[in-house]
Amino acid sequence: MPYDATQMKDWQISEAAEANMPTPWDFQEKLGLKKDEILPMGRLCKLDFMKIIDRFKDRPDGKYIEVTAITPTPLGEGKSTTSCGLMEGLGKRGKNVGGALRQPSGGPTMNIKGTAAGGGNSLLIPMTEFSMGLTGDINDIMNAHNLAMVAMTARMQHERNYNDEQLARLTRMRRLNIDPTRVEMGWIIDFCAQSLRNINIGLGGRTDGFMMQSKFGIAVSSELMAILSIVRDLPDMKKRLNNITVAFDKSGKPVTTGDLEVGNAMTAFMRNTINPTLMCTAEYQPCMVHAGPFANIAVGQSSIIADRVGLKLFDYHVTESGFAADIGFEKFWNVKCRNSGLKPHVSVLTTTIRALKMHGGGPKVVAGLPLPEAYTKENLGLLEKGIPNMVHHINTIRKSGINPVVCINAFHTDTKAEIALVRKHAEAAGARCALSEHWAKGGEGALEFADAVIEACEQPSEFKFLYPLEMKLRDRVAMVAKEVYGADGVAWTPEAEAKAKMLEADPQYNDYATMMVKTHLSLTHDPAVKGVPKGWTLPIRDVLIYSGSKFLCPCAGAISLMPGTSSDPAFRRVDVDEKTGKVMGLF
Repeated sequence: MPYDATQMKDWQISEAAEANMPTPWDFQEKLGLKKDEILPMGRLCKLDFMKIIDRFKDRPDGKYIEVTAITPTPLGEGKSTTSCGLMEGLGKRGKNVGGALRQPSGGPTMNIKGTAAGGGNSLLIPMTEFSMGLTGDINDIMNAHNLAMVAMTARMQHERNYNDEQLARLTRMRRLNIDPTRVEMGWIIDFCAQSLRNINIGLGGRTDGFMMQSKFGIAVSSELMAILSIVRDLPDMKKRLNNITVAFDKSGKPVTTGDLEVGNAMTAFMRNTINPTLMCTAEYQPCMVHAGPFANIAVGQSSIIADRVGLKLFDYHVTESGFAADIGFEKFWNVKCRNSGLKPHVSVLTTTIRALKMHGGGPKVVAGLPLPEAYTKENLGLLEKGIPNMVHHINTIRKSGINPVVCINAFHTDTKAEIALVRKHAEAAGARCALSEHWAKGGEGALEFADAVIEACEQPSEFKFLYPLEMKLRDRVAMVAKEVYGADGVAWTPEAEAKAKMLEADPQYNDYATMMVKTHLSLTHDPAVKGVPKGWTLPIRDVLIYSGSKFLCPCAGAISLMPGTSSDPAFRRVDVDEKTGKVMGLF
């Protein structure tokens, strides 16, 4: 180490690093765990978090470090790479460090984004397992979620085919009178399958189900993934899985998984998901993987469980939030920390010079196509015009009372003058700033970055939420829009405002978190608008109700729960060596 990241693919670096990867029993000894706290699964393992939390309940928590980013290009700006690089840099400084990242979805992995394992010498290993199912959490979520849909559609069929007396005698069911035009859930699959966004089901005869319109979403957009992110233990999970709103009946009353008597079976499918999977960086710092992505509609955070475990096992615990600070950090700040009761010491703002140039008016960046020359040649004027986006996110983090550290995630095309310009503006905005070359050099390239984080951890912070829980839904949305996105205000469609008023008037929703839904590619609702726009209004078209996770999700702009597969997807380059069985081509 480090490997030549300019000549080796990520999967090749992972394969080389795996030759000396610690076993689960090596990590048991390193982390001071007992044998029954390790749950082996091949060359990986899960951690029995309840036993670990109970045994270490009196141990003081370590330093809590969150990683977020500026508004990204469609290529992403390397939060996972930066998270791994920080762990490696702190490891080089001799610190007891670990972290928690999210499990990647099969959709992006086999599409244009690729896996979320980091990259270069700042990588999570073993990459193949990480990218292709890991220890089965997403499969368990798919089975549990789709079981709820099986229960609902079968119930609708039987209620149509039997009268009340027959229904009670033959099926031991009471009539739920589900309104087929008000079904909230759809089916899920862990691929980007645009042809499944809108479907008709139940075609055929009376024994072939209930005919109606339906839909598919990508697996990680399921409310079950959001629940996994925030649960505290198995009883909490079971309770939440029985409270999911599947549909509404014809009188407008919610029909839940508990009403369908399917929540307990869903818990049986998900019983093993509650324990985090243990992996490591390419330099062998331990890192848990728990919960999944999709932060533009879900919470998009590594789990509260993984953070609780990490804060007991490590002196420095690194956790990642999805997408940019306007989405991922805002949800970490006002939703995750509220649910967990944990207070972070530092937030890292991952920044790239290419993204700042895009916000300065640079050419359109298209995933799968070469970067235009403007992003690989020095252009201080373009860069300076884009820097306000970084400053905007620094100011957002500072509003929470957390110490921000700007990490310039270095590319080999970045020049000294460009780096100096970013550093000057970051420090002027009140943030520490560090250049990090973790992609090329691993931990050795992240020492300046690690030192800045260590220094920031030692400074006092005054963490505070953006709004009180007593604040009404529409007022919360207005505050997020103005204080985090920079909007002048909010415009509600009549339907969305009526729904919001109904929710505000019902006491059962008083303690629900506000989970904003919008694009990650802009501070606004429009992905084409870059930089820090002024004089705009955030439109809200609907409010989704996630009653198991206790989220109310105001939707700004058009958001699809099912991404599409591109014309040149990654799966075309994934292959298996016929002699060794090793997977090649992942990135």
